[in-house]
Amino acid sequence: MAQVQHPTGTGATRAAPPTAGKGLKPGALGLWGNMVIGLGSTAPAYSLAATLGYVVLAVGDRAPAMFLLAFVPMLLVAVAYRELNRAVPDCGTTFTWATKAFGPWVGWIGGWGLAVSGIIVLANVAEIAGVYSLYFLGLDSLAEDPVVKVLLGIAVIVAMTLVSYRGIVLSERVQSALVIVQLVVLGLLSVVALWLVYGGGAGPQAVLPSPQWFSPLGLSVSAIAEAVILCVFIYWGWDACLAVAEETRGADSTPGKAGVLATVVLVATYLLVAVAVQAFAGFGESGIGLNNPDNSDDVLSVLGEPVLGPVMAAVLLLTVAVSAAASTQTTILPFARGALSMAVYGALPARFGRVHPRYLTPGFATLVMGAASVFFYVVLSLISADTLGDSIASLGLAVAFYYGVTAFACVWYFRRTLTASPRNLLLRGVLPLLGGLAMASAFLVSARDMIAVDYGSTVIGGLGGVFVIGVGMLVLGLPLMLACYASPSLRPFFRGATLDAETPVLVPDTGEPPRAGL
Repeated sequence: MAQVQHPTGTGATRAAPPTAGKGLKPGALGLWGNMVIGLGSTAPAYSLAATLGYVVLAVGDRAPAMFLLAFVPMLLVAVAYRELNRAVPDCGTTFTWATKAFGPWVGWIGGWGLAVSGIIVLANVAEIAGVYSLYFLGLDSLAEDPVVKVLLGIAVIVAMTLVSYRGIVLSERVQSALVIVQLVVLGLLSVVALWLVYGGGAGPQAVLPSPQWFSPLGLSVSAIAEAVILCVFIYWGWDACLAVAEETRGADSTPGKAGVLATVVLVATYLLVAVAVQAFAGFGESGIGLNNPDNSDDVLSVLGEPVLGPVMAAVLLLTVAVSAAASTQTTILPFARGALSMAVYGALPARFGRVHPRYLTPGFATLVMGAASVFFYVVLSLISADTLGDSIASLGLAVAFYYGVTAFACVWYFRRTLTASPRNLLLRGVLPLLGGLAMASAFLVSARDMIAVDYGSTVIGGLGGVFVIGVGMLVLGLPLMLACYASPSLRPFFRGATLDAETPVLVPDTGEPPRAGL
């Protein structure tokens, strides 16, 4: 492999991995295919159903303001992803970029943060996909049976793991159909609800939308932090676009555009649905009112029949199931490819770097992701349904962690070229820095609140269960990282040494790398 000169003039050289050097299928996706993978990973229908009610409980009628507020750091982080991907299109994303910016230890733990978020969410969305499928079929009693729920959840994880295993093209085709279904049904629900509100046919509980809904003024810091960390969950997943960069046409530009477009589509969808739901349901404490605690965990299904009638209400149930299944499948993609990248650069055992000769997917890493998610799901289900529920509430901590690491990595990686142009200063310095600070603030404030015993539904070791699960899963990465360091075959990565020409270890860089060899 050719050695390329370091651009900063230090005289250092590094081995540059080729774009398709990991064995993935290059050029398999275009802009649309890349974007639907990001949208599918966010699961718009499920995310809104599971989150909107709790956001309303936290901040009242200001849920649209929270969606806008949470969108800002997401967009800032998306800019950081786009700039890093332009320089280094690599399926390792956070791991790769953090390693190049801060060194192997930070890079490894950043990659672990991505893995944690995937494992946590897979356990939850898989169960939702199974349960809502049963609701759609009218099998409500089976949907409440804990054994049936667990078995169906496992079946969904296994099925979506196999789809991911079989190839990126199949994954993209499945996601295209599932994403279109979600957006069409959500759009129909919103338009009909607003039509009824303004036409006077929504009922006495309805209220007209107000400009105040879009302002966070007057809310406490804790209320905003609680709502924003919830909203981080509903936006999370768009970065799956970047994890399939090496399988996308125009690897250095298309995934970044797809990521930004995905976040814009999401904020538009979420604002439309939030306004429509609030206007139609109102804020009463009974019936379909959003302050009725019985509605908090699923506001969409509650409104399905009043807005769309019984047939479309059933379709809405199916849409939530489809949304959760789509997220199950696309969540597997970034973890498997992240593990592949870590193995290629010597940060994980070589078996994680195996690519299926026919399907051109990281076969072993994909299967491990599925198995790890099944194990996590079964263990938490055996403990209690409340513990499983608190695990999804803790997801925002892992997401804020690795998004923040990526944003700060962008600033540090490009630090010597920030003053080269106003564009560099803004897009590689100021905006990513603000995004990183926002994520760090959300993490710290939320962790402080989550540690209280009355936060969430469980208490573990005298601390809030949400905090213990969220922080505990991140801290678990430390002994795993040390175990990797203890392996003679992996230790060179942590020492920053080049392994060999074909599997170059990443070393900290101090400027923008050359195009050649990326």
